[in-house]
Amino acid sequence: MTVQELANRLGAEILVEGDLTRTVETAYVGDLLSWVMARLPEGAAWMTVMGNLNAVAVCSLKDGACILLTESAALDDNARQRAGMEEIPILRVAEGSYQTALRVAALLGETA
Repeated sequence: MTVQELANRLGAEILVEGDLTRTVETAYVGDLLSWVMARLPEGAAWMTVMGNLNAVAVCSLKDGACILLTESAALDDNARQRAGMEEIPILRVAEGSYQTALRVAALLGETA
């Protein structure tokens, strides 16, 4: 599934387009940046409430597919600008991380 397809299926708002053709391989949920930096899988849709420049840096470093802001979290202007330069898509949904993770897992066929 591409980032664009994921956005469409979730009804997510696209805040930064980036590379919407990127394939989403898996997903990850976390808000503690140092923890995520050690564990974010390559190609993951990363669900977080962290809409700052450091989150974009972590996603870039770990080669995440996109950042998926949950709970209508804000994206600061510096992060928006950097994500555009790095071509990292940033999506946003109103639901919480738990509910969003369940939906993403079902879409990716990762339910138990």
